[in-house]
Order: sequence, then C-alpha cells, then structure tokens
Amino acid sequence: MKVAAQEIPAFQEAVWNHYREYGRSFPWREKQDAYCVLVSEIMLQQTQAVRVVPYFERFVERFPDVRSLARGRLVTVLKLWNGLGYNRRARFLHEAAKAVVREHRGVVPSTEAELMKLPGIGPYTAAAVAAFAGNEPSVVIETNIRSVFIHEFFGDREGVTDAEIAPLVEAAVDRENPREWYQALMDYGAHLKKQGINPSRRSAHYARQSKFEGSARQARGQVLKVLTAGRLDEKEIPRLTGLSAARARKALESLAAEKLVKKSGSTVRLG
Repeated sequence: MKVAAQEIPAFQEAVWNHYREYGRSFPWREKQDAYCVLVSEIMLQQTQAVRVVPYFERFVERFPDVRSLARGRLVTVLKLWNGLGYNRRARFLHEAAKAVVREHRGVVPSTEAELMKLPGIGPYTAAAVAAFAGNEPSVVIETNIRSVFIHEFFGDREGVTDAEIAPLVEAAVDRENPREWYQALMDYGAHLKKQGINPSRRSAHYARQSKFEGSARQARGQVLKVLTAGRLDEKEIPRLTGLSAARARKALESLAAEKLVKKSGSTVRLG
C-alpha cells in the first residue's frame, strides 16, 4: 500500500500527542532489562495487560533474573503462573531461561535471530524484546498496533494482512526512540478499543477467542490449580475439580503430553 510522504509525520505526531496525554504505566515498562521484557512479553501473549500486572510482579520478585529462573523448579513456575492461563507459556519461559544460561552465559540475546532460537519464542516476541529491551527499530506487530494501522491507513477494508501493514510499521517507527514509540502505538490501539472501535477484526489474521466456560482450557486450568497443593491420586481429581472423569482424564493426558504434569502409576503431580 502506498502512503503519501506527508502522512507519516502527521500520523507520528498524532500518536505521540495521545501518548503524552494518555500513556499507560506498567511495571515492565519501568524495567528495560531484557529478562524482564521477555517475561512480560510471554505473559502478555493472548492476555490483557491489566491481568498480567500482579502475575508479573510476583514472578520477578520470586525470580529476579534469568539465572534464578533457570535454577528454579518448573513446579514453582507453574504455581506462580496459576490463573494466568495458557500454561505451556510457563514451561517455554522456564526452558528459555535454561537455554539462555546454557548457551548465552546468562545474557538474554539482543538480536531477533538469536531470540527466535529460544524455546517458545516466535517472530513477534523476538521483535518486541529487541525493541523494548534493546531499543532496536524492529518491526513489531501485535493486536493493538495492528488496530492502529488498519484504522489510520486502510479505511473500511476487510482482510488486511500483516504483510501489508509491515512496510507502514517500518516506515513509521521512530528510529531514535523505538521503545517508547511502540508503547505509544499500543496505548493508542488500546484507546481505540475502549471507544468501541476494534479495527483488528478487519485483519486477515483475526480469530475470535473460543468460549472459555466449559472449554478444554478451563478443564486444564482446574486440574493444574488443584495440583498446586501437591501430588494427588488421579481418582481424586474429578471430585476436587468438579469435572467428569472423562474430562479430567482428557485434561490430564493433554497436560502430560505438554510436560506440565507427571504421572507415576495413579499418582499425578505438577511437572
């Protein structure tokens, strides 16, 4: 998509003006070291920022740096993560910390290419860590940023792809201050949604989140929650969770396949 040269400066000014007046404050924005940025970005995947705040604060208090997380037990990580959802992220983060210590002498990589070699780190997370920790002008596209560019540059078009958005993101990035620029974009996108405008629905990549109540995700979370108290006999899990025996068994099988729980005979515990 072609954009007139004068449109970008005007767009940048509007985003910066909004940020100066309405910019949000989050604890991870105050911590620019790569480890804290990595923790926050993985927590923020598919989770609203306001929900992440207490989990992030507890997590970095318990594991203040990558070495402490690498030394920690997965069971402790899962207990801290309990209630945040998408628990496989916790395992990936734990594995990533161990890889950083093992392969990078405890220093979180600064390049997108090296970050993407870590367990559970995809293109978005790698670009975000590079931008927010390293102040690199990488191309960062997530739901709020996507919303801003669709709203400002694509009119009423449906099916807008990230491939169309990426050149605009690259052209608009403030190369002197990409860290705050992307924070400003995210805050403007969040503002649009609060106004009842959600341009991300016109993205080709938009997918409505499935209903949580009665879902496999809910069942898995219920099983993990009761296991935070300690190991249990598998037969006790339906009674403690309120799940049917079939749903409890299916949830356990799924969690075991992802190495979030371990079974020994009929005894089950967190991984």
